[in-house]
Amino acid sequence: MHTKPTLRCDGVNRREFLTVGALSALGLTLGDALRASAASSVGRGLGGKSCILIWLDGGPSHLDTFDPKPDAPSEVRGPFSTISTRIPGIALSEHLPRTAQVLDKVALIRSLTHELGNHDTGSHFLLTGHRPNPALAYPSLGSIVAKERGNRAALPPYVVLPEATSALGPGYLSGAFGPFAVGRDPAQARDLALPEGLTLERLGERRAILEQLDRFSQTVEANAATQSRDAAYEQAYRLLAAPEAKAAFDLAREPASLHERYGRSKLGTACLTARRLVEAGARFITVVDSGWDTHQNIAKTLPDALFPGSGKLPALDRAYAALLTDLSERGLLENTLVVLMGEFGRTPKLNALGGRDHWPRAGFACLAGGGVRGGQVIGKTDASGESPTERPVRPEDLSASILTLLGIDPATEYHHPDGRPLRLINDGIMLKELV
Repeated sequence: MHTKPTLRCDGVNRREFLTVGALSALGLTLGDALRASAASSVGRGLGGKSCILIWLDGGPSHLDTFDPKPDAPSEVRGPFSTISTRIPGIALSEHLPRTAQVLDKVALIRSLTHELGNHDTGSHFLLTGHRPNPALAYPSLGSIVAKERGNRAALPPYVVLPEATSALGPGYLSGAFGPFAVGRDPAQARDLALPEGLTLERLGERRAILEQLDRFSQTVEANAATQSRDAAYEQAYRLLAAPEAKAAFDLAREPASLHERYGRSKLGTACLTARRLVEAGARFITVVDSGWDTHQNIAKTLPDALFPGSGKLPALDRAYAALLTDLSERGLLENTLVVLMGEFGRTPKLNALGGRDHWPRAGFACLAGGGVRGGQVIGKTDASGESPTERPVRPEDLSASILTLLGIDPATEYHHPDGRPLRLINDGIMLKELV
């Protein structure tokens, strides 16, 4: 029995990496996240695209969302009917009416497939493009973008809302490229303000002391940490002092009508924050939406059947459609890649509890903006949604495509500390249909 939506069936609870509250203590815990600026290659351009990844943590049912099977038997079809969309002949779940009206902006992949049915391994595969390796932790796509593209203005290049999972980390890269996470509901997140009694003047004095300590440590032992520390703390200080950084997280600047458009759910608030962060210069924003591990009672947990605002599908429908529309209206969608996915799909047949279990052989992903050609469906599953029958898409292919769309060559090589060359993505190929 699952009583907490933040827990998956494996009992893993997401934890904070970095928090807004920790920022205000002095910016010390933000140091790693902001070392990305110092560690990025000198002269790298600051233009280019941003990415918003909406991660449906737990594994969303493809059959009850983006790949329904209305003609299948009831135990396969599930409890929901379907609705038509802006793509002729393509239907979605009845609980995605707003998304159906913006599907002309979306490239819907219905043939995502792999073999890893555990939450952690599946998440790692989708978020890094690599099968998990006990001897080597691979960097998440967000960390790769942080390293390759650097940051703009005072914001960290890689932000997670509200909190990160383990697969969203920097892997074998420096902690400099890990995510900055709000760590709570963005609507309740404290502004990037200093604690009571701590002024910027006092913070500057503490920064000066840290600089002196760093200079001393560098005379004793020079290493990667000491070489980048000065720039990291300088960036942390800038984040605390910069009005544009504070403004990016200040949702009170948005009209009530726009809040209603996104929805007052945590997902809606996070998506609205993500749009503000894109405007402020963040490179890669991951929005983590938990609660998709639907082993039981899909008929009540996915729609608003328990109480208003309880359902996963209405909140997703509202927030996702609002994000695409808002970005489009502001002229930001062309340069903002929006990705929607989870670690796997769910079983073709309902189980005895009225839910669906893990099923990595078939799943979906949605890509929009960032140069993607919308209004199309890529791939197809069989009549029961069990396996792809056309154009199977692997996690490596999806990762390679995301990086390519963001202007990063997936064949780029990094080097392990022992000198081994490591490609960003080993076997994936760009999905040509996307462009």
